[in-house]
This record gives sequence, C-alpha cells and structure tokens, in this order.
Amino acid sequence: MISLCVMAGRWWAGLIGAVGLFAPLGAAAEEAKAPPPCTLEPGPIRTVTRVIDGETLILDDGKAVRLIGALAPRARDADAAQGAWPPEADTIKALSDLVLAKRVKLAFAGRRLDRYGRELAQVFVIDRGREDWVQGALLRGGFARAYGLPESFACTHELVANEAYARTRRLRLWQNGVYRTLTADRPGEIMKRRGKYERVGGTVVSVGRTKSATYLNFSNDWRSDFTARIDKKVLAANPDFDRSLDALANTTVVVRGWIERRNGPLIDIADPSQLEAADDAAASQTEAPKEARPAPPEGAEPSTVNLKSL
Repeated sequence: MISLCVMAGRWWAGLIGAVGLFAPLGAAAEEAKAPPPCTLEPGPIRTVTRVIDGETLILDDGKAVRLIGALAPRARDADAAQGAWPPEADTIKALSDLVLAKRVKLAFAGRRLDRYGRELAQVFVIDRGREDWVQGALLRGGFARAYGLPESFACTHELVANEAYARTRRLRLWQNGVYRTLTADRPGEIMKRRGKYERVGGTVVSVGRTKSATYLNFSNDWRSDFTARIDKKVLAANPDFDRSLDALANTTVVVRGWIERRNGPLIDIADPSQLEAADDAAASQTEAPKEARPAPPEGAEPSTVNLKSL
C-alpha cells in the first residue's frame, strides 16, 4: 500500500515565496509571497464505495465526485490501449488505497457540477484521527497534474505547489516522457498533442492585443506559431494580471492547458494560474518551507462539515 497519508495536504508555501516561481505572473510581489488562502464551502461526510478512475469516486449515496484540480493520467495521453497505461493504473491504485471504504469530507468552491453531473469537490479522507487532502496527496506524490476548469480554479496556489514538489523531484509520472514540458518553438510537435492537457515552455516574442483578447506569441509567424490567448473577460476579472502581460516580451514562461488549433497550436488561458515563470531553478529547492492547507470555511453550521480541524 502506498503511504499517501503523510503527504496529504502538505504542500509547501515556500515554493511560491522562497523561489518565486509558481505564483501567477499577474500577482503583485507581496501577493506572490503570501497568496490568499483557499476558502471552501463545507459539504457532507460520506463513505467511498467505488473508485471509477484516478479522479472519480462513487459515494454511499450513489453520487459521483470528481476530484477537481488533480488531473489523473489516462491511456489517451499516450494513445495507449485502454487499461494498458501504467501511470493510469498507478494513480487508480494510489487513490483506492487512500479513500476506498473510508469516510470523506467534501468541500466546494465555485462551480459545483461538471457537464456529466459529477460533483466538483475538494476531498478530505478521514482516517484514524487524520483528515488528509486527497488532491494534495495525489499531486505531491506525482500521481496527477494540477489543472482547473472555468469557474473551478479554487486552491490553484496549493494545487500547483503540490505538483511542483513532485515535478522538480521527478516523481512517478514526471519521469515519463509523455508528461514532459513541450517546447514552444516546435509547434508541429505541440499540434500532435491537440486536445490534450500540456505544459508548454518558451520565450514570449511579442504581446498582441485586440478588442477581444490578448495574445502571447512565441515566434514571429502568428499563423503557425504556438500562442497563448487570454480573453477580455479573464483580463477584466484579473486587472493586475492584465497589466503584467505587456512586460512579458523576451521573458521565458510556461503555459498549461488544453491544446487547440487556431492557425497554429494555442492554449486558451482562463485563469492566471495557467501562466507561470520558468521553473529551471526549482530543482535546487531543498529546504522544507512552511506547511499550509486550504483554509476552513467560516460559519459552518453544526450539522455540516466543519473543516476547522484541518
């Protein structure tokens, strides 16, 4: 059995503060050092009866829960045969070891359901007096990748920091070439990953603005190069992020998201957490910074989950 309980929920805030690499680029310096806590709305306590895949649980009331924020590996990542992709099997086993037949607390922020009717929740397993953050455990152990969905980008500082811990130490799926960071100056290779979730790193050549969006161009040929797009609605909701973008020319960054085709390959940025400074120096991080976890919600009713014990 993989020991995940020790890792659960123990992301290191110092990866953001001491190294300064994993905060969204639009945050002010002080905000990057001390990101706002993730405040969650309490949900029910249930028992996990089935683990469907590396990110989906079935509870004893029949409801399905998707572990929002922790993207599990799938066979389609490598165009492998269904059920024949070792990282997928490893994550399912790790998740099963952690939660199957155990009581879990659900907690919410933002969007509550996905298009399939699954609850989008942060999940905390209750075991032997401990309450362990499932997403944090999977990310920190190298079993998943940090991500978000529109209206579901809560806890991104915590999620990305957990992932960074595993990635810089090349744990599990980060040893696999399928999950390497792609190079922005090879748009042909990026396009082969169309429809898949990727990290793409490169130097921003220019920043272009239109009435509807801002574009980060990674070569001089916008018709075929890799591009990151930020819609005007995202910019309006994140003014500090918006103001930071013009200074990114000649800066090396990493963009994460699903690869689309719009002229050349493109990632549509829906949240500042999808854009990071390059993290080459992260591997030198050796100290164990201060531990932190998602903040408990305020004013929970006695009959509901009270996460103040977390």
